[in-house]
Amino acid sequence: MEKMILLSGPCVIESMEQLERIATELKPLASHDKINFYFKASFDKANRTSLESYRGPGLHKGLEMLQEIKQKFGYKIITDIHESHQANDIAKVADIIQIPAFLCRQTDLIVAVAKQDCIINIKKGQFMNPKDMSYSVLKALKTRGFSGSAPSYEESKKYKIYLTERGSSFGYGNLVVDMRSLSIMRTFAPVIFDATHSVQMPGGGNGKSSGDSSFAPILARAAGAVGIDGLFAETHYDPKNALSDGPNMIPTSELSGLVEKVLKIREILD
Repeated sequence: MEKMILLSGPCVIESMEQLERIATELKPLASHDKINFYFKASFDKANRTSLESYRGPGLHKGLEMLQEIKQKFGYKIITDIHESHQANDIAKVADIIQIPAFLCRQTDLIVAVAKQDCIINIKKGQFMNPKDMSYSVLKALKTRGFSGSAPSYEESKKYKIYLTERGSSFGYGNLVVDMRSLSIMRTFAPVIFDATHSVQMPGGGNGKSSGDSSFAPILARAAGAVGIDGLFAETHYDPKNALSDGPNMIPTSELSGLVEKVLKIREILD
């Protein structure tokens, strides 16, 4: 069985001290012989509910900080992109460029990222039919030289294009995960399950998103049983005081135990 991809770190860069502390606490997972680890943090949260919410240090300062983590810890890096003009700068630091869920159909953005020599991780929009994510994948594939008419798991893997499931809108202020989407999307791309954003309650916190992280381990184990290529789990040493997505994040002290359980479940499927 191939190593499980693990994308983990804080939701947003708060400070260099925060990044270094979390990076240090993730060392056991980063060195795990069954895990292909990427350190995740956003330099900008451009889709916050409120204008007053903390967004991050910005593109250039944030990339400098992520580069420092990369050099100090030897970690591969994943971070978000929000505008096409950012692609060149991000690709100098990031090993995976992530397209946020709300932007998963933005053609120019997908094309700009696909022109870079890095892995692309496209998060499925909360509003998207999982089958229709094949069109987003195909945009990236064709930009990278694919001449076929439909994507396949093997071709997407070859061209370094991943998809991430992060739940679907269920009425107002709630998300649910249809586990069938993992199998559907995995027919045309490697699939990562986002355990922490899937328990988000969009706009549920009076001007900010809320959530219930107690459900994240349950969904992660279920996704592992369905079959996934990787796990996305945002983490923080003090989620209650995190500046973004605190209610959804898994404490760093609890993450290793969860990941081990998901690994064991994957082994049963092998």
